[in-house]
Amino acid sequence: MKMKINKIHLHHVAMPLIEPWVTAYGNQANIESLFVGIETDGLIGWGECAPAPLPFYNSEYTAGAFCLARDGLGPKIINQTIASADQLTSLFSQFKGNEFAKSAFDTAWWDLYAKEMKTPLWKLIGGNNPEIEVGADIPVQTDLKKLIDRTAEAIEQGYKRVKFKFNRQCSFEMMAEVRNSFPDLTMHIDCNSGFTLDDLGLFRKLDELNLKMIEQPLAYDDLVDHAKLQKELSTPICLDESISSPARAKKAIEIKACRWINIKTSRVGGLTNALKIQKLCSDNKIPVWVGGMLESATGQAPSIALATKGSMAYPCDIFPSNRFYTEDFSEPEIVHSGPGKISAPMEPGAGFTPKLSLLKKHASRSATL
Repeated sequence: MKMKINKIHLHHVAMPLIEPWVTAYGNQANIESLFVGIETDGLIGWGECAPAPLPFYNSEYTAGAFCLARDGLGPKIINQTIASADQLTSLFSQFKGNEFAKSAFDTAWWDLYAKEMKTPLWKLIGGNNPEIEVGADIPVQTDLKKLIDRTAEAIEQGYKRVKFKFNRQCSFEMMAEVRNSFPDLTMHIDCNSGFTLDDLGLFRKLDELNLKMIEQPLAYDDLVDHAKLQKELSTPICLDESISSPARAKKAIEIKACRWINIKTSRVGGLTNALKIQKLCSDNKIPVWVGGMLESATGQAPSIALATKGSMAYPCDIFPSNRFYTEDFSEPEIVHSGPGKISAPMEPGAGFTPKLSLLKKHASRSATL
């Protein structure tokens, strides 16, 4: 299916959160997103990426993604006829890194392609189960009672696993208290690159808590030290930030830097690369699950599609809209289809569309090519 890109729409917006999102890399009151719309004759496909407002999560940030989209990526494909996602990837190959910015175009193309094919995106990529199991995420809590209360609430809501954001304000003792309170809970911690090998003693203690995994304990771009740490622990390490491409995933598997991989479509350059990583991990018997960056429903749409693949081994980080937003910047809103469940949409395309009135109202930058 060949599609000529006639017009590109870009919006950099800030979406206010219901509560601050506190992690090892910072505290966010808003999620900044870049929305990309690519238009062909009679149809438009939308993608979204939400790196941090400044380079805290990794080396990208939203204003930079907008500038590259406007000055580099957009001009590269405007008036081009794109026949495949791999062709789009090839056109962007001269631009080093910047996976978030590239992902917004890649996922917009997939949305457009699925609409052209009159097929739901999840079916188009070979998904086989539209009902996705999702988990609960709890931001960093420094008050033990609040941490226990939030955990109990998640369990009561039907979530089968809970992820705890973990930084240097947290402690082994707090996590041990959670484990003592909920001995059968499937749980793990997400360190968001906040620690080093000097913290080996802490991780050896955490190793006693029967965690499902320890997510990204060391530097955002590291593989080698993670391999050293994994040798010291019985708890599996899950890599997140370190997996920015299929090539990086291959290296991580080869040096045994992890036993799990979290796939975020935006972090790896889009759905095209996410599918390659999913297959690579399946071939190498490395279990995977899907994560996100608290995007609107538009940004979570490719994650939903990916999560319908049969190889997902853990409840995914895909959230109902009202978990983080008073009003989602996209429609329809994502809702639970049952306790700890979300269903993939049946409409052609990715299934979600930005609310243009909100994009225009909250945009700090906009451009049309």
